[in-house]
Amino acid sequence: MALELKLYDTLTREKRVFVPLDRNNVRMYVCGPTVYDFAHIGNARPVIVFDVLFRLLRHIYGEAHVKYVRNITDVDDKINARAAERGVSIRDLTEQTYQNFKDDVGALGCLPPTVEPRATEHIEQMKVLIDRLVASGHAYVAEDNVLFNVPSMVDYGRLSKRPMDEMIAGARVEVAPYKKDAQDFVLWKPSKPGEPSWASPAGIKTPGRPGWHIECSAMAWKHLGETFDIHGGGIDLVFPHHENEIAQSRCSFNTDVMANYWLHNGFLQVEGEKMSKSLGNFFTIHDLLADWPGEVLRFNMLRTQYRQPIDWTVKGLEESWKTLDDWYWIAGDATGGAVSGQVMDALGDDLNTPQAITVLHGLRNRAQGGDDKARADLAASLRLLGFLNETAAQWAARRQTGADVDAAKVQGLIDARTAARKAKDFKESDRIRDELAAMGVVLKDSKDGTTWEIAR
Repeated sequence: MALELKLYDTLTREKRVFVPLDRNNVRMYVCGPTVYDFAHIGNARPVIVFDVLFRLLRHIYGEAHVKYVRNITDVDDKINARAAERGVSIRDLTEQTYQNFKDDVGALGCLPPTVEPRATEHIEQMKVLIDRLVASGHAYVAEDNVLFNVPSMVDYGRLSKRPMDEMIAGARVEVAPYKKDAQDFVLWKPSKPGEPSWASPAGIKTPGRPGWHIECSAMAWKHLGETFDIHGGGIDLVFPHHENEIAQSRCSFNTDVMANYWLHNGFLQVEGEKMSKSLGNFFTIHDLLADWPGEVLRFNMLRTQYRQPIDWTVKGLEESWKTLDDWYWIAGDATGGAVSGQVMDALGDDLNTPQAITVLHGLRNRAQGGDDKARADLAASLRLLGFLNETAAQWAARRQTGADVDAAKVQGLIDARTAARKAKDFKESDRIRDELAAMGVVLKDSKDGTTWEIAR
């Protein structure tokens, strides 16, 4: 029986059965990074969540039939300011920051998206959309700016469902005398000296640059079409960014929807508090990877269902590492299994990763009891979720990092112990185990051999 995938749609505020527009071309767009600095751990949540969905869709529809687009914002006020602060070119800053991001999310076990479009490579598409909006009366030119005329869209605000006064107050758009309405937002603006600039649309003579919202509309259109299946991102993007994307795209193409399903992950806090530099609890992915394996960060994120708020704690990370140690020991090198149907059912219920993890614990217990099929299925299910990217031996060796232990000596003692056990010299075998324990080395025996780690 085929899996029924249900996803919570922010637009309709309900779980809906996922039915793609085209089973042979399932399309998803997720808002990516603004490349001016290292991404923080909150930024990692949508990256991991939508990587799980990407993997699930590929499993259901086939790898060749799923297209995942995650953009790169490489023109932005924050980028301009950071480049000036560091005394480097904007291009050098964005190139290095983008590479840092790729390295960090790769360490989290995330697959590369099908396409990673850059905003600066889609200026012409942005200008086409802007010209269409001006021509249709949904946008207007004022003092070399082009602004979207919000009142021209009668159902603006359907995604966020905010009262009008809240939308005006929360729009975070520049107050300017040339606006026709307080909610109107910038599609294009004149560039200041030293800023990136391009020939402007809508007959404007002054060079300029795009607003943030139009970038995603243009990149989604270029790579996924006028209407596509899924648009995702963090809950903080619902308003104004995603609301404005919908307005631009629908009014450009005269469509009822931009995407058929809108998915948003919840907020992240650290040790019970909002993450901020002033509180000293602001952590980048790069910072955390110095102390924790990427798979630990990934697992810790997936212990909470993606729409719920998550509290990021050291205790949680320690528990996640302990669980992964156990799973690597039980199933790290197992092959030939199939993804558990119960795991698939859990993921099919709006990516219920906590329920999937409960199923994995059950498989683990059966595997330890000698059930080889459960062991193989545990490994296959973990790999679907982006785990077991190393061998059991490689994972165990992580415990050696920073420890004053001679790995060659440890392996020599393990080999001697193995020989003693084969010779049924259990006294010598126990003596070697005790010697290793005194060194802080914990052994784990399985039918595939012995692995080791440093006791934490």
